[in-house]
Amino acid sequence: MTQTIAPRVRTLVLLILAVAGALLAGAAPASAHAALTGSDPAQGAVVDTAPAQISLTFSEPIAVGDDSVRVLDPKGERVDKGDPANLSDTTYSVRLLSGLPDGTYTVAYQVVSADSHPVAGAYTFSIGAPSETTVSVSAQGSDDGLVGWLYGFGRYVSYAGFVVLAGGAAFVLACWAPGARVRAVQRLVVSGWLALTAATLGLLLLRGSYTTTGKVGDIFDPELLGDVLQTKTGAALVSRLLLLAAAALFIAVLFGAYARTAPAGADGDANGAKKPAEGEREAEGDGGEPDKRDLTFGLALGGTVVAAGLAASWAMSEHASQGLQPGVAMPVDVVHLLAVAAWLGGLTALLVALYRGPVETPVGRDAVRRFSRLAFGSVVTLAVTGVYQSWRQLGSWSAFTDTRYGQLLLVKIALVAVMVAVAYLSRRWTQRLAEARISAAEEEKQPAVSAQAEATEAAKASEEEKQPAGSAPAEASEASGAAEASGAPEGTKAGAGHDAVRAAQLARQRAATEAARQKRLRDADPNRFGLRRSVLAEAGVAVVLLAVTTVLTQTEPGRTEQDAKAAAATSSPAAEGTGQGSGAVSLTMPFDTGGRNGKGVVSIDLDPARVGDNSLHVYVEGPDGTPVDVPEVKLALTLTAQDIGPLPVAPDHVTTGHWSASAVQIPMAGDWKVEVTVRTSDIDQVTVSKNAQIG
Repeated sequence: MTQTIAPRVRTLVLLILAVAGALLAGAAPASAHAALTGSDPAQGAVVDTAPAQISLTFSEPIAVGDDSVRVLDPKGERVDKGDPANLSDTTYSVRLLSGLPDGTYTVAYQVVSADSHPVAGAYTFSIGAPSETTVSVSAQGSDDGLVGWLYGFGRYVSYAGFVVLAGGAAFVLACWAPGARVRAVQRLVVSGWLALTAATLGLLLLRGSYTTTGKVGDIFDPELLGDVLQTKTGAALVSRLLLLAAAALFIAVLFGAYARTAPAGADGDANGAKKPAEGEREAEGDGGEPDKRDLTFGLALGGTVVAAGLAASWAMSEHASQGLQPGVAMPVDVVHLLAVAAWLGGLTALLVALYRGPVETPVGRDAVRRFSRLAFGSVVTLAVTGVYQSWRQLGSWSAFTDTRYGQLLLVKIALVAVMVAVAYLSRRWTQRLAEARISAAEEEKQPAVSAQAEATEAAKASEEEKQPAGSAPAEASEASGAAEASGAPEGTKAGAGHDAVRAAQLARQRAATEAARQKRLRDADPNRFGLRRSVLAEAGVAVVLLAVTTVLTQTEPGRTEQDAKAAAATSSPAAEGTGQGSGAVSLTMPFDTGGRNGKGVVSIDLDPARVGDNSLHVYVEGPDGTPVDVPEVKLALTLTAQDIGPLPVAPDHVTTGHWSASAVQIPMAGDWKVEVTVRTSDIDQVTVSKNAQIG
């Protein structure tokens, strides 16, 4: 039975890790949690004179540095003076050089939102008239490369380490005191501490590059590390390291002094104290039991304080610290994380106890029942705190389906529901296990004693038959003593010693064989086997659930995303004439093919500029504003953010200087790039473009 279980366990664990890895690898880079809601000049605007400064408005406060906002001329040269100024809580500006010539300028920004995530973006505006530019407008940030992936992986490991550390310790203290003596459980909790410590150190080193350049070579830059230590996130990571030192002391006491007082049975009493034997009572006196209860209470109190402090290191620097009601959100976030750790970490410890626990100290039904009550309380706590967090981060029912954060939250809720359903099955297996033991308890008492006596007698008889007289352990000892006393030859002494070693080896072999037999009998119990499978399934779902939670913490909250979309929808850049009232979009772009009579203006009208069918009209005018015909006009539509397009459009010639196309399909709303190619001769043509918000 055991041999068939182990391959299945390994296969399922590998499958779970593969699914979790695919989820993390397939997730988009960490979305910005502060969104650009306005700018002056606006995106795509054409201003008559060069502005003295550029201002950017975000949805929440941000952290800026000397190179956070850069303004580049058409040749890619910087024309800003650096050192952005703070005009208000959410508006920042950077001054420009004087006497800027006409042309298209690019504004690129790389800042850090108040909830610790980098925000990157870029847009263009023009002075006088649009022109060709060598600058590639890209919103790729420092978190999009290898450093961003490593930082995200470090966050996942840190969450997993905290869950295993806090939840495993809680399982030992609250559910299964004998687990403090079990080597596998000890290794599990210590592994959680090591994982959380290593991940925290890694995040501290990666933080500088993650929020600035995104280069691997800058990970060990001491200057960047010094800058990180002065930020809120840096302080949170350092605080976490200090708390981990206290956690190390807690682990030493838990698996040291507390383990020595833990009962050797399967469950122990409710508070984890071992009932001392008569001799122990005499040695301890009247203060033995109170001392053990005090130790248990002290560990529970100290462990809760340390775990709450570790959870607060996330709450004080991420989503909960910004937005609505941070004074309420941070304590709620701490309670939420503690409930997650108690449930998922305790579940992991239970799984290890079921599969790796020693035969002489099996996890019993009472321990499983206590964990069931702990898990139920954790689930209720998660439901209450999760409802508040969902309202705070989403703000509306539509955000569940219209935003990435809401969609991930729906996946998380579904996974929690699956875990609760599997936990119900585990509870049923526990009940069956308890009923089976109660019904068989009386029958096992007496036969167990007689069977043990028979086994002892059989072992003695077998030993006498196998070994010659004088080779048994006792006789070997007597013979050895007699040989020494009588001055027997050295060969006789060596033979007696060899027989004693051989007897000890046989005793160890019998003990190992008996332990293996008992393990086979234990694993053959259908109720215990069913419990192990259901707990393993719970743990598998928990791994994926933790991965989804990690991605959630790196995703822009739905409320922020919807606010940014609303701000973008209400803004109306002068040059683009978006026509929000009528729903039409009008774009005007000058062109110059470089040939004779190659200059002019092309205008595009898209109506109603929404998802679905649209009508499109193209007008070409000469420098004097009169309609002119050209040999060819063609268009292409591209939605870069979703990697859609270019979608070609070939309008039909209607009259002089006028082309049109009907049933132009727009598959998705967004910031579309409209490219127009104008050919004025067989060899002279040019492509001009402009962005428009459609949908």
